Formats: sequence, C-alpha cells, structure tokens
Amino acid sequence: MMVNKKLQVWLPLLFSLVLIIGMLLGYKLNDKGGNKNGFFASNSSNSLQEALDLIKLRYVDSVNIGELEGKAIQEIMTELDPHSVYLPPVKVQSANEDLAGNFEGIGLEFNVFSDTVNIVYVIPNGPSDKAGLLIGDKIVAVNKVSLTQKTFDTDSIKKYIRGDRGSTADLQIIRESKQLLVSVTRGNIPVSSVDAAYMIEKTTGYIKLNKFTENSYEEFMQAMENLQKQGMQSLIYDLRGNGGGFMNEAVDMADEFLDGDKLIVYTAGVNNKKREYRCKRPGLFEKGKLVLLVDELSASASEVLAGALQDWCRATIIGRRTFGKGLVQEQYPLSDGSAIRLTVARYYSPLGRSIQRSYENGKKVYMDELWERFNSGELLSADSIRLHTDDKRFMTSCKDTLYGGEGITPNFFVPLDTSFSQRKIVRLLTETNISNIIYLYYMENKQQLAQYKTAHDYEQSFDATGLWNKLVKTANGSYDFSKLSAQEKNLLQQRLKAQLARYKWRNDGFYQVMNNEDAVIRKALEKI
Repeated sequence: MMVNKKLQVWLPLLFSLVLIIGMLLGYKLNDKGGNKNGFFASNSSNSLQEALDLIKLRYVDSVNIGELEGKAIQEIMTELDPHSVYLPPVKVQSANEDLAGNFEGIGLEFNVFSDTVNIVYVIPNGPSDKAGLLIGDKIVAVNKVSLTQKTFDTDSIKKYIRGDRGSTADLQIIRESKQLLVSVTRGNIPVSSVDAAYMIEKTTGYIKLNKFTENSYEEFMQAMENLQKQGMQSLIYDLRGNGGGFMNEAVDMADEFLDGDKLIVYTAGVNNKKREYRCKRPGLFEKGKLVLLVDELSASASEVLAGALQDWCRATIIGRRTFGKGLVQEQYPLSDGSAIRLTVARYYSPLGRSIQRSYENGKKVYMDELWERFNSGELLSADSIRLHTDDKRFMTSCKDTLYGGEGITPNFFVPLDTSFSQRKIVRLLTETNISNIIYLYYMENKQQLAQYKTAHDYEQSFDATGLWNKLVKTANGSYDFSKLSAQEKNLLQQRLKAQLARYKWRNDGFYQVMNNEDAVIRKALEKI
C-alpha cells in the first residue's frame, strides 16, 4: 500500500518532467533550424511574414505594419475567385450587419432636407417610437453634437445616431417650431428582408425578398401564413435584384415548396467533401401554383432556390438570366479584427448544374459581363443568348431542357425596359429633389391621406394630380415638364404615387403601386 501511495505522488511529477524536457528539446531543435518564433512554430519559412518583419525592423521610416498586412492579404485575394474578399476591421461590422438582419441604433429613417435632418420613418415599437419621436421631427443635435453643419453627409450622421445597445442618444429636436430634448435608449433594430407581401389578386399572393439574411426564412414564413389566411392559392415570389446571402435560408424556403426528401442543392470543393441538402419536413406550399421572378442581379442563394425549383419542375421562372454565382463563401476572423470571406466550395442544383460563370479572364472581365449582356442585346431579346453548349445540357422530368455554367435561364423571358421614357424618368428622379417634394407633400396632407386605411384603397382611389402640381410648382422652372409625353407623365405620376405610399405603408405600399405597370408582373399573372 505504501508503494502505491509513493507511485501516486511521483508518477505525475515524472510525467511533468518528461513533458518539460520534451518541450525544451523541441524548442532547441527549432532554434537550430533558424526559427525563433516559439514552441509551436513550423519549420517551413513564411516569406510574407519574413518580409513584413524585415520592414518593421529595418525600414528607414516608420510604417503601419497592420495596414501593410491588410494590403498584402487584399492583393492575395485578387488572385483567387472574384468572390473571395478581404474585409478590413472598419468594414467587418457593417458587412456582418448587412446579413444579420438587424443593427444597433434608435430605429428611425431620416432624410437631409435644407441642411436639416428630418425623420421620415419611425420603426413601430422601436426605441424612437417608444421615446415618442414622430415623422416630421427635425434632429438638430445628438449628445450636444450639432447636425446642422453642411459638411455632414448621411454616413457621418449615422455614426452619431447609431451606437451600442443600451447606450443613450440625447436628441435635440424641433417639432412644430418648438425645441424638445428626447432621450432614446439604443436597442437592437430588426431590418426586414421581405420588402412586400400582399394579395396581388383575389387568390394570388406576392412576396418580394431583397436578400437572404439570418431572419429571412422566419420572415418569409410569417408572410406566407398571413397570405394563406387571406385565401392565397397561387404565389408570385420576386427575387429580382436579390444578390443572395445565407444559403441555408434559401434551402429552408425551398423545403416549403418541395415534397418528400428531394435534393435541393449540394456543395463540393477540393477541401470540402460533397454535402447534400434535402427536404426534411412537409412544406407549407407544396401544391399551389408558383412563379419565381429573377433578373441579371439575382445571385447566389437566389440561384440556389431558383435552380432547385426549376430542376424539379415546381416553379415557372420568369424574367432574365441570373447573375451566375455558384460559389460558397465562409467568413474567417483574423487577429486584428479584420476577416476574409473565402470561397470553400461550389454549389450544384439537383440535376448537377453548376451555376457559376467563368472567371478565368479575371475579375474585371467577370464583373463587366453584365454590361456585355446589355451591349450584346441579351437583356433585350432571348434570341441574343448564345451561351448554351451541349456539354452543359440537362433534361428535367417535365422534358424541359436546362443549361449549366451560366446562371439560371428563365422559362419565360421578359426584356429589360430601356425605353426613352424610362431613362428620362430615372434621370429626372435622380437629378431633382423629388424625394424632398414628396416628403413635404406628405407632411402637408397627412390628414387627407389618413382616409386610406390600406395600401390597396390608396392605390385604387388616390388621385396624384395635387402631388403632380406641387412638383411642377416647386421645380419653379428648373425643368420643363411640358416636354414630357403623355406616357412619360403617367410613368412619373405613378412613381410619385408609389414613393408617397412608402411614407405610410413602407415598401409594401410602394410595390402595390409600381407592380401595376410592371411587364414581368403582367407575364407572371398570365402564367398563374
């Protein structure tokens, strides 16, 4: 028994001694090899690190090594695919917020009008709403910092208004010529990825999604359930301009449309084994008619969803060929607060289609390809698409011929509206202060607009003549509106009406007005 007790005491000490000796020997061996970075350093030299160390120790002038490292990593990323990127520390937070579906702040939107910050929207039940702020309030200072300086741009103002959750923003505001001090406790502000969700016809719902954030699936399900309660039997799902986001959110949405254990998408890469994503549960909308809207800016997760539904003949795809991004990125944080988003795999549709366009000619050629589509006439005519080759051809169970390697080609093509009228209206909207004119009209006519209880009532009954007259009067000769044709005047009035609706019903109201004259929407309603 005494021997056992001695062993219990001495064995741990013996093991510790052996471990220490081993570590010391290892360190010395590494030291002989010229590596002086410590116990766990590799024998192989790192030329990049060596160069940075030499600059730090020997360069004639003082330099910011962290900045040099960032530039070096950024240059390395340019040698990879177009979607592997370096994010410096100052951009990591905003990049993460973009896909998080929320940010920390006080929960309002503003517009700078006559060098004054005007509140144009207060998020319901958000910090600003709880503090009593109203549309039309003017913010002149935040925490005693004046916001009336002409040098302040929108981003600068955001920095003063936003802040960590739980912190306080003391706002000095002007309301109906009275100065007030309002304290707002900053909080977590949700940012919806569902722009609009409403019944576009008696039994047809419409949903528009702007990106795939962490909360998109939950928001999508809420929208779907609300529309089904209103009698939705068919759905138009609008992914135009949706540049993607989290693939898992797209997978979950696809599961709501597909039955059984159907394959939705699979990913594979040199350092990542093939991984399949399949349907896991009964879907909310497996049988109803489904139309998916896409365009040249629909990318990544949008293409995952479109590809799965097209491969299984579940949806009719309408619009124009999608962007062609079939690469999966993962974000890895670096020690200085920066991060890299690294492409780790390609994704493939159920039929095995790779959606990724070629980038072998470099990033610039890759990004300019969208302009090339316009110049070649592809955005104007389906007959101008010359990208399909036999080796990328696939056949669906419903005998549709599909192609891989160049995005998702829709079942029905609708050309881009490049009419003179549209271009003139867009230029007029960007070159004038129309948004400010609409805001002033809203503030002056809130009582009149209160009679419209829903965006549908507004869209059906509101006469935009008064708003038009205000535009012409406020412009005061800076633009000759008499030069507009009847069609152009109608287009502009429609846009004015839609933007006015946004003040009261947000994007839901905007799209209810704009969709009435949308050629892609008309085609979708034909196919429902």
